[in-house]
Amino acid sequence: SKLALRPKTTEEVSQLLRYCSEKKIPVVPQGGNTGLVGGSVPVNDEVIVSMSTMNKILDFDEVSGSITCEAGCVLETLDEYLADKGYRMPLDLGAKGSCQIGGNVATNAGGSRFVRYGSLRNSILGMEFVLADGTIVDTLTSLKKDNTGYDLKQLMIGSEGTLGIITKLTISTPRRLPAVNAALLGLESFEDVTKLLVEAKSGLGEILSAFEFMDMEAVELGLKHLHGVRDPFEARYKCYVLIETVGSNPTHDGEKLEGFLEKSFEAGTLVDGVIAQDKTQMDSFWALREGLPEALLKEGTQGTLKYDVSLPMKDFYELVTDTRQRLSQLPAATVGWGHIGDGNLHLNVAITEKEASEAVRARMDPFLYEWVRSRRGSISAEHGLGLMKAERIYYTKPKPAVDVMKLIKHALDPNGILNPHKVLPRS
Repeated sequence: SKLALRPKTTEEVSQLLRYCSEKKIPVVPQGGNTGLVGGSVPVNDEVIVSMSTMNKILDFDEVSGSITCEAGCVLETLDEYLADKGYRMPLDLGAKGSCQIGGNVATNAGGSRFVRYGSLRNSILGMEFVLADGTIVDTLTSLKKDNTGYDLKQLMIGSEGTLGIITKLTISTPRRLPAVNAALLGLESFEDVTKLLVEAKSGLGEILSAFEFMDMEAVELGLKHLHGVRDPFEARYKCYVLIETVGSNPTHDGEKLEGFLEKSFEAGTLVDGVIAQDKTQMDSFWALREGLPEALLKEGTQGTLKYDVSLPMKDFYELVTDTRQRLSQLPAATVGWGHIGDGNLHLNVAITEKEASEAVRARMDPFLYEWVRSRRGSISAEHGLGLMKAERIYYTKPKPAVDVMKLIKHALDPNGILNPHKVLPRS
């Protein structure tokens, strides 16, 4: 793009969109540019609208825990601000140091604490956004109950900047509780992983905060490429789970986690496990899990394929094994990890030889999308569709549903200037 604009106020966003709509000049909203599907990438020299300078925290209610801020606030900055108030953001991502809350909401980002705090949709209380013609829609409220008319903010969440540009948000935040524990566990099969998840939901209950899955190949990749990450086990296991608990009573929560793990060992679900003894070891466990995308890039010297899918639990790991078998004769490493607590698999392929790049890609597309469709899964669990998957929306959504989406798009953006070629197919 030849032009990037950085508005500092909602009024400036309104003015520039009004002008671009009248002149039929397409625009691309940008946040922290941490997306993986090209949602913030210009296609045909569109005007970039960067939200990075709209980064003020406007208000915080210490009773209700609601925070009001501009869309350009960095996620980690918000979390640090809330920490001083005894609260935390309900969203946690590996890219928290650079991603912006407006982009998080526009893509309906998920993350590793989904199992505890649920979808970001549930946490957004109010929103201010600007339509393509420059109209400012102010539904910026901190009310937790408001049943008057259509919930317009939900239309904007996950729309990836194709229906309007989010400028301000009010978010409900949970208390930051003092008792945090983590355990890294080794298991012999994915079936045991699913059993452990069921047991954790009942055995840990309200203190369960994260339940992250990694297969052996993913862990080996992390240990190979990530600086400072150590293997706490003497043996290798087919599957690994990182469990985190968060509560208000350190003694009670610690005993509850230990008791749960003891029962799981006795039942034969677990083979090995380590409970973090201090924050340093806890951070090391999370560094392994959150560093896997970095390790993948280092392994895939000739390219990487990253897939973010939702699947029924019975099909979750079968996709990894089927992909590994499909690529077995090619120089490519297939690894799987994800937020198993909400059925979100990150399937990744690291290509290690240049000559094999096209062959690997040809083996994966449309195989993966057809495989996910056959299991009634979703081709995008939390990354969105962006540019890369817009034409593949029909693998998950039926034509009548997409037709309704097109009607909404045309009603709110008749000139098609907002983030063109994203989310919806061009045809």
